Amino acid sequence: MQQRFNQRVVIVTGAGSGIGEGVAERFFAEGASVVLAGRGRDKLQAVADRLGDETRLLVQPCDVADWGQVQALVRAAVERFGGLDVMVNNAGVAPEGDALDVSLDDWDQALQIDLTGVFHGCRAALPELLERGGCIVNMASVSGLGGDWAMAAYNAAKGGVVNLTRSLAMDFGERGVRVNAVCPSLTRSNMTEDMLKDEALMARFMDRLPLKRPAEPADIAGVVAFLASDDARFVNGVNLPVDGGVTASNGQPRM
Repeated sequence: MQQRFNQRVVIVTGAGSGIGEGVAERFFAEGASVVLAGRGRDKLQAVADRLGDETRLLVQPCDVADWGQVQALVRAAVERFGGLDVMVNNAGVAPEGDALDVSLDDWDQALQIDLTGVFHGCRAALPELLERGGCIVNMASVSGLGGDWAMAAYNAAKGGVVNLTRSLAMDFGERGVRVNAVCPSLTRSNMTEDMLKDEALMARFMDRLPLKRPAEPADIAGVVAFLASDDARFVNGVNLPVDGGVTASNGQPRM
C-alpha cells in the first residue's frame, strides 16, 4: 500500500467502529500517526490493539459535543506527535422520526453530535492545520444532499455539514487549508445492522443502488484518504458522494 501519510498526524473521531474504524485503519496502513477519538475507551482500545504499533497510536476518549473535550483532543494530539495534519470529523448518530415523531432529545443530540461536533472539530483543529498546511475531511451523507422520509434530525444535521464544509473551504482555502466532505449512502456498520437484516428494506435499497451492495467501511475510507492526500491538492469545498450510484438517479422509478 502507498505510504502517503508518513510523518503526518491524523485525528479520527468516532474511530471505535464502523466507518471511523475503517478510516483510522486506512491512515495507519499508509504510515500516519493516528489519534483514535470517541466516547467509548474500550472500543477505541480494541481498535488500537488490533492495529498494533503503539508508537503511532493515541487513544483519546472524547465527546465531540463538548467543546472543552475537543480542545483537549487536539492538544493531546499535538503534545504526543508534535502537530496535526488531518482532521477527520466522523462521529455521528442517526435518530429516526419525522418532525412530529422525533423526540426533542434526539433532535438536540443529532444537531450537537452530527453538526456542532463537526464545527467543534474544525474550530479546534484549524490553528494547528494552518501552521502545517493541513486539511479537514468531514463525514456528511447523501442524506445531506437530499431528504429521506422520517429522518428529520439527521437530514438537518448532515445538510448543515454539507454547507459548513463549503463555507470553511472558502474561508480557509486561501490560507492553505483544504476542507472537503464525503457523502456515503448505506454502509455496513453497527449503526445499520438492523437495516441490513431487513430483507424487504434491502430489496428496496438494491432497486435504487446501481452497484447492488452496501458500502463497506473500507470503501469510504479510501475516498477519505484520497481527499486528505496530496493527490487531491487542488480539491477544495467538495461534498463527494460515495454512494454506489444512488445520487445518479433523478428519483423517478424504474420503468
